[in-house]
This record gives sequence, structure tokens and C-alpha cells, in this order.
Amino acid sequence: MIAIVDYGMGNLHSVSKAVERLGCEAAVTSDKDRILSADGVILPGVGAFGDAMANLRGTGLEETVKTYVASGKPLLGICLGMQLLFTESEEHGRHEGLDLLPGRVVRFQGDYKVPHMGWNELEFKQPSPLFEGLEQGHVYFVHSYHALPDRKEDLLATADYYQQVTAIVGRGSVFGMQFHPEKSGELGMALLRRFVELTESR
Repeated sequence: MIAIVDYGMGNLHSVSKAVERLGCEAAVTSDKDRILSADGVILPGVGAFGDAMANLRGTGLEETVKTYVASGKPLLGICLGMQLLFTESEEHGRHEGLDLLPGRVVRFQGDYKVPHMGWNELEFKQPSPLFEGLEQGHVYFVHSYHALPDRKEDLLATADYYQQVTAIVGRGSVFGMQFHPEKSGELGMALLRRFVELTESR
């Protein structure tokens, strides 16, 4: 079973339906015991970083997520959920994140359209179990802030939007995707399938 963390912010329905289409049980839940007993956890998110962290802390789910990660089972952050994995964000002031991956989240700066919205090609930067058997292709982004990982080895894939944009991160059993895999066609679903397979192989 994959638990999709319900902390009051997120595209929960579309993510759960995508997981179910892959033949895996999905539970949208804020129940700490269900999250800790799950084979895999997805942390989705749409909205502002500071609000999301306030909700996670206010419900006690911040510690639940960290306890789950310490167990070594796979976690996937999607969109804002990926950004929450980092140390801090500058969105509407400075906000501390989950600090599961060192780095910070900053706003796009330049003479171009923000938010970054649309289809962009992934470039795999290093091997990952998420990429086995897959070819690079296009995925769908919607975001105004992007992550800057401190460690090069945590950067698994990028996209180009007037600069190198962090698209997929990972360290150990913790992964993040800035784009929406459930809205990214065949490649997005294939990446989500690889994550599901990681939860089943443990």
C-alpha cells in the first residue's frame, strides 16, 4: 500500500488515481500509523511552502514523515512536495523545510515567463533505479520556485527553462519530482511505476 499524505494541500485525487492505475493500492490519509506502516509514501503538494510546512507541523505529520524516512522505506515528493524535502525556501519570506535533502528553494529570476508552465525534456544526470529501462522525454511542469540542491549527487535529472532546472532529486530512499508525473503522459507514468516497483521490491 502507498500512503498519500493528506496535510490539507495537494493534488491528492489525481495522484491516488494514477497509483491505482498502476495496480497498486493507494490510501489518501493523515493517519500516522497508516503512513508509518505503508510500503511507500507520496508527499504531494500545491500551494505555498510556508503554509504547507505549517500544516505538516500543526498536524504532527512532519515528525511522522521523518520517522518514516528513517525506516528506509521509499518516499516520493511531488511538485511542492519535492520542494518541502529541502532545508529552506524563500517563498514569501524564509521558511524551514523538512531538511531531508540539503539545499534551498528560490524564485525564478529573469526576463521570462513565471511560472514555468508546460512540457520540457528531462535530462538524466546520473543513474537511478527510477530510470532503469527508460529513455529521456518530456514531462509537465507548473512552478514559480525551483530547488537548488547543495549536493551534486542528489541531482538526478534536470530540464532547461532559461537555465538548468532541478527536475528529479534523490538520495537513498528519498526521491522528489518537481513536475507532475501523473499529468506527464507515458514517461510520467513510467517514472511513477518505477517508484511503485521500488516499494514492492523491499
